[in-house]
Amino acid sequence: MLRPPRGVARFDVADIVRRHRASLEAEQRLSHAQKRVLTDIAQCRTAVLGGHVDHCQACGYEHPAYNSCRNRHCPKCQALAQEAWIDARRARMLDVRHFHVVFTLPAELRPLAAFAPRVVFGALLHAAQSTLQALARTRLRATVGATLVLHTWTRKLEFHPHVHAIVTSGGLTAQGAWHPSRRDFLFCAAAMGRLLRGKLMDALGRAYDRGAFDAFHDFDDPQGFARLMARLPRVWNVYAKAPFHKGRHVLDYLGRYTHRVGIANSRLLAVSDRAVRFRTKGLGVETVTPVEFLRRLLRHVLPDRFHKIRHVGLYAPAAARRRHIAATQLGQSSPPRPRRDWRDRLAILTGRSVTHCPRCGAALLTLVAARCRDPPSLSP
Repeated sequence: MLRPPRGVARFDVADIVRRHRASLEAEQRLSHAQKRVLTDIAQCRTAVLGGHVDHCQACGYEHPAYNSCRNRHCPKCQALAQEAWIDARRARMLDVRHFHVVFTLPAELRPLAAFAPRVVFGALLHAAQSTLQALARTRLRATVGATLVLHTWTRKLEFHPHVHAIVTSGGLTAQGAWHPSRRDFLFCAAAMGRLLRGKLMDALGRAYDRGAFDAFHDFDDPQGFARLMARLPRVWNVYAKAPFHKGRHVLDYLGRYTHRVGIANSRLLAVSDRAVRFRTKGLGVETVTPVEFLRRLLRHVLPDRFHKIRHVGLYAPAAARRRHIAATQLGQSSPPRPRRDWRDRLAILTGRSVTHCPRCGAALLTLVAARCRDPPSLSP
């Protein structure tokens, strides 16, 4: 089994895709969306997508670079998107403590989610936000701000849909006053679990009535859906982590959740034609065949145009006026949104400027190269 030397570039999921995709497709029929994800990952930052050359006219320095696929499931395309998202959210974030709440889909509903992900994921996100809003109205008599993010994986790439929610520790009352929550407590976890259960079961019931699950084989029997609902546990897993001290600090943390994919290249420990070994939680390690690795990876492909990030309450796009009132009550002023393009963000992330030559400091000239089989080059 190959291992990258210390200090050398790590393994790449794209290499596994290129080498073992055919074997996977020989064993399993893939959806159009899954095929698109594999194609994009395999082509990302290769000559197939074209690229450009940064050229210094002063000293002759050249640096070729390939284009990215920009697929939201690609492990190499999230860093710049994450920084852009953080910049956009910075002006909307209230500088207060935030709780991290996690809503988990019961194991009994995972087969249904795998069959009809758009319906079940949408219902889970809506039930989670409705739970937070309802408890804020009854317990705080106020409107909180929350950002919700859907994840579908565990560290072993197993299918485990859950929603991460970052919630303000307090809210704005109808009279325009800020009402803080308790310093170390938002809402009772058991109450959140009961409310989530009722709201999600109601949403799934309405989806069943309009025929959203008609092709699901377990429901060939008219009583199949009723039996599934009856098997659901009475207690659902909802928990809240300790709050963050400042709202501004939550952005970097939240950015990791909003743009995280099932696995990052940095977690790959060893790759061969027979096995893929990757880090899981803590010091844990998982070893699977390359085909099984790709099969697990594709379980987490989201439906086309499905929004996995939701902003509700004071963080909703339409709540700008009430958010401004809340900031005023808290004695805060909205920071100006930084004017940074992708070049500035790349320099922050990598420490390498793409506008000035690393050798002599002169301005770089960017020359676009068409799609090709070889690296972009100035040579004819």
